[in-house]
Amino acid sequence: MDVLRASVYDYPKYYDLLYSPDSKAEFDFLRACFARHAKRPVWRLFEPGCGTGRLMAKFAAAGYQVAGNDLSAKAVEYCNARLVRRGFGPTASLGDMADFRLPRKADAAFNTLSTFRHLDSEAKAQDHLHCMADALAEGGIYVLGLHLTPRGERTCDDEAWTARRGHLGLAVRMWSIRLDRRRRRQRIGMTVSVYTPLRQFCLAGELMLRTYTAAQFDRLLARVGRFEVVQTYDFAYDPNRPIRVDSETEDVVYVLRKRRRREKMG
Repeated sequence: MDVLRASVYDYPKYYDLLYSPDSKAEFDFLRACFARHAKRPVWRLFEPGCGTGRLMAKFAAAGYQVAGNDLSAKAVEYCNARLVRRGFGPTASLGDMADFRLPRKADAAFNTLSTFRHLDSEAKAQDHLHCMADALAEGGIYVLGLHLTPRGERTCDDEAWTARRGHLGLAVRMWSIRLDRRRRRQRIGMTVSVYTPLRQFCLAGELMLRTYTAAQFDRLLARVGRFEVVQTYDFAYDPNRPIRVDSETEDVVYVLRKRRRREKMG
């Protein structure tokens, strides 16, 4: 099999298929979170780091008004083409999730794939959360999925799964190459084997992500001071089974509610 040194992020068709199997579970879970945890009716949605827009398209089809941004021009193009094919406006834009401003505030926002960890510094993480708070209307929520680094041994250092759509088949493997707790960096390897009737090849690349323990993420939220944690879940996306986050937690979905101005001032 030919091996190409490339990132799957540059191949939006493959990236989209890799994460599509969880889309229905995420969609149902997010709708339950909107109903239970937002202190306002949820109609207008925003997804930072929206990628190919698999969830944006599902929410648009369900009657929500959606928007998103992403640093990848290829992903934004793919997302907008998908929305237009389904009769909706091209509402994804090229933009930095740590430096943006919405023309109209959203009722809720979501980012479920740990894209937050691509922000490589504390300053960028804080900028992102400030942008998100500015983007949300009062009583709005931000549902943020995050892989945490446990205090002890990690149990999720190697993942593999497959996906298929028509004649296209994919097999992905992700593994931790090096975890630097002091510098808070994790180097991750990723291969995506692509199978079509005419060709088989492998995309091989690496990611560098910022790490967070539960305590480090709590301190980040406290420094920003604009969100309260109203509930936490795991990546099973079961709205009826919240979890308690501790020093050994690895996968968590935080439901963050924007604080009222008087709460922030206090």
